[in-house]
Amino acid sequence: MRAVGVIVEYNPFHNGHAFHLERTIEEGEADVVIAAMSGQFLQRGEPALLPKWNRAHMALKAGVDLVFELPYQFATQKAETFAKGAVSILASAGCESLCFGSESGDIYDFHQTIQFLDDSHDLYQEKIKYYMNEGYSYPKATSTAFKDLSPSKEILDLSKPNNILGFHYIKAIRELNVPMKALTITRKNADYHDEHFASETIASATSIRKALFSDGGDIETVSQYVPQTTYDLLNDYYIHFKQFHQWEHYWSLLQYRILHSSPEELKEIYEVEEGIENRLLTVALQSNSFKDFMTKLKTKRYTWTRLQRMCVHILTNTKKEDMKKRMCKATYLRLLGMTEKGRIYLNQRKKDIEIPIVSKLGSFDSPDIHLDIKASKIYALGGIKVYQQNLINMEYNQPPIYIRK
Repeated sequence: MRAVGVIVEYNPFHNGHAFHLERTIEEGEADVVIAAMSGQFLQRGEPALLPKWNRAHMALKAGVDLVFELPYQFATQKAETFAKGAVSILASAGCESLCFGSESGDIYDFHQTIQFLDDSHDLYQEKIKYYMNEGYSYPKATSTAFKDLSPSKEILDLSKPNNILGFHYIKAIRELNVPMKALTITRKNADYHDEHFASETIASATSIRKALFSDGGDIETVSQYVPQTTYDLLNDYYIHFKQFHQWEHYWSLLQYRILHSSPEELKEIYEVEEGIENRLLTVALQSNSFKDFMTKLKTKRYTWTRLQRMCVHILTNTKKEDMKKRMCKATYLRLLGMTEKGRIYLNQRKKDIEIPIVSKLGSFDSPDIHLDIKASKIYALGGIKVYQQNLINMEYNQPPIYIRK
């Protein structure tokens, strides 16, 4: 069976994802689609709208056949590390190709850009260092340095978020030396960061989340932008747990974690660098909400996304030593769900899969997976008090979701 991989968050699964999935199956000539999907906390440093199990269910209902969790040490990282972890999961699962959405839509441009930057490596790094010393954030320094190199028209626009991710996916395929072909599909209508609905049927996940939070969880507001299966699962979750997850639900926990810590303890947390621990302590004391805290904390040198990721690691008490030794490639495949086709594929290929497939926590123990378990416990504390234990129990008791088709 031919497998094509996708790297996703599905926060939540929407019509744009459905379009990408349909084209992925066509372009990859796929018998099965395998997703590497972020867990409870995401690449932009945010809690997921709803838990990984519910988002995996959305994916399976929409046409994905196997969903493996992208572990915390990759899911909450900058694009380069995020990509390497996700590609290692899909390669371990036997994917022959990887298909991603991009603003470019032309795979040739990605390869040309990688070659261009390989040829200009020393000068590019020199320019990045220069702009970092000028106080630019790392993403701003890299994009400015890239423009300084005067690339040709066949080179990517690396200021676009999906182009950046795609660029790092292909770099990861090369660096890990895995036999995987890269495919790309042009993103349809909505930009990744759009906060407003851009068309009658296609909207970004950002705008969908904003609408849900603005309208107090009224799912009808977003019904035209998501498949019926997503609508039903969103509705079911809200009925049972009475809210969707967002940073404000974790503010008191984050504020406590910061104010309970000394500057020396904060310096041990992953992503806390360059003396920002003192600013964290000062601003946490002055802020009355997460948005207020972030607005006061933000500087030219740090992007909002990087600061949010830093906050996730403070919230989960994840230290530098916990992350740095676990950032090479995935060491297990945590199975969140499968269809009947996915089950058949695993039965056919499991002898060729060289790392453990984890379907029950009780039968697998590794320091690497403890980060995911801890993240799920903390994630549950953002739920309404009476439902927190149910959310924690899901991490231990929820078997892989099985969809018969």
